[in-house]
Amino acid sequence: MPLLTRIRGPRDLDRLSPEQLDQLAAEIRAFLVDAVSKTGGHLGPNLGVVELTIALHRVFESPRDRVLWDTGHQSYVHKLLTGRQDFSRLKMKGGLSGYPARAESDHDVIENSHASTVLGWADGLAKANEVLGKDDHVVAVIGDGALTGGMAWEALNNIAAAKDRPLVIVVNDNERSYAPTIGGLANHLATLRTTDGYERFLAKGKDLLERTPVVGKPLYETLHGAKKGLKDFIAPQGMFEDLGLKYVGPIDGHDIEALESALQRAKRFGGPVIVHCLTEKGRGYQPALADEADRFHAVGKIHPDTGLPVSTSGLDWTSVFGEEMVELGKEREDIVAITAAMLQPVGLDKFAKAFPERVYDVGIAEQHAAVSAAGLATGGVHPVFAVYATFLNRAFDQVLMDVALHKCGVTFVLDRAGVTGTDGASHNGMWDMSILQVVPGLRIAAPRDADQVRAQLREAVAVEDAPTVVRFSKGAVGPAVEAVGRIGGMDVLREPSSAAVRPDVLLVSVGALAPMCLEVADLLDAQGISTTVVDPRWVKPVDEAMAPLAEKHRVVVTVEDNSRVGGVGSAISQALRDAGVDVPLRDFGIPPRFLDHASRGEVMTEIGLTAPDIARQVTGLVSKLDGRFEESRAAAEPVRD
Repeated sequence: MPLLTRIRGPRDLDRLSPEQLDQLAAEIRAFLVDAVSKTGGHLGPNLGVVELTIALHRVFESPRDRVLWDTGHQSYVHKLLTGRQDFSRLKMKGGLSGYPARAESDHDVIENSHASTVLGWADGLAKANEVLGKDDHVVAVIGDGALTGGMAWEALNNIAAAKDRPLVIVVNDNERSYAPTIGGLANHLATLRTTDGYERFLAKGKDLLERTPVVGKPLYETLHGAKKGLKDFIAPQGMFEDLGLKYVGPIDGHDIEALESALQRAKRFGGPVIVHCLTEKGRGYQPALADEADRFHAVGKIHPDTGLPVSTSGLDWTSVFGEEMVELGKEREDIVAITAAMLQPVGLDKFAKAFPERVYDVGIAEQHAAVSAAGLATGGVHPVFAVYATFLNRAFDQVLMDVALHKCGVTFVLDRAGVTGTDGASHNGMWDMSILQVVPGLRIAAPRDADQVRAQLREAVAVEDAPTVVRFSKGAVGPAVEAVGRIGGMDVLREPSSAAVRPDVLLVSVGALAPMCLEVADLLDAQGISTTVVDPRWVKPVDEAMAPLAEKHRVVVTVEDNSRVGGVGSAISQALRDAGVDVPLRDFGIPPRFLDHASRGEVMTEIGLTAPDIARQVTGLVSKLDGRFEESRAAAEPVRD
């Protein structure tokens, strides 16, 4: 019977021998390759934290001790060891989330699929333990790039200020270029540095030497410098101790015995401790190790033996953007690109290969990326910052106060905009067109197809006195949706089929929802409801031709892949009021709630953002207008005896 099937909770690990623990680690890796190859998911990072997760759950008593993961995509092994071994519907509706999820288990404390937050959480939890007199432990596992985020260092600054507040920070260092400075001497020094007696010795020695006339202080400084130099030679991450944090490591992150020893020392210390673990992303799976790009960081469905995709999808939005960036780079030497640790996922890898000196990876630091972009623009170049739509939320103040206030020509390209589905609540790009509406001067483009991605990206980078945004969806891009006309800056996608003096519906289609909106128009036409479909292309500011066009229709309907609250529909409604156009408006979009993980289609159906749902509601709205018209006409007719 496999060992993994006998693990129903962390305490089941306690009775395993060292040999059995190694066997369990091998079984977990085999399980991950088999399971994730069928569903897709974050494979490489989890293959790298198998032994580390086992050691954490043997040393600490989750859920009483809080074990936090940053980023949360490293938590698959944690799920397996806490009773969740059905990965058959990973990231699918009704299945396990790809991140920690409170609804799944008491062992999941925070649902942090946005990076660099865990140390702030840990600081707060440790302070709460102190206030309430609890002796529970707080363990924050941070890695896979999350330590590059500024929030992490802000938290470290606070954590280090409390010398006697217990908090264990595990740095999962899976950087492939590291030199493994591990061994007996490093382990021994780590033991000394986390021993109370050693600390008392240092304190007394400092006090004694500083009271010694003439030679005392210089001698102490010399000895301290020698210790510091030796420490940095053995443990190059000694900068943590410069912050006032005790440092243990580097530890071989695949040696369970060494990990347990280090974690036990950190647990006993009684203050904030850094445990630095060196791990190998993709460990134990040759296709991942051979992947120079990102060690199978995230994969779709693959053949487990080869690591090759099961199927290839058509052209996707990200690739269209990436190819056009290369063309722009050839034409304009002032075009530069910025990514926040997502070079390949946002499609900038080809640009980086063609123009390596013109691409900047700032790490998981979206705020810095936006401010740096403002500096680049002020310096005379045009930066294009490509980022997931959901991650731009983190840099709102910088977009507002650094880029827009200074009228900097920066282009923000938002990938994965709208409902993304399987990555769950935090990854749906459903807020950008709402939060950016309040930014003065900023312009937002929502391309409906590949041709418009290319065209509107070019229009965006031509703007040098204001920030521009180009946002598009995740996944495959459909066929081109041709315009049949142009009104102002808006594309007309469909004209009313009947020659009505005043058509019934003006349907405003935003971005990738154009095919669905055309389907809505077909359904309405079948009900005898005449419909004009327009694509604004640039949804902020509202096109000046919108109000006069709306006035020619009986009702306006907006459809957007964004929150209904403060989105494009709200902006158009306000524009109509400002223009004195008194036409009913019905806005369709994403409701203001966090959406559970499921496929995009399932989510869209759940929230009623489908052609049949929209057509049914619009039909009802037009029927009500017809009823009111009949009532008003009857009321206007003279009463006859």
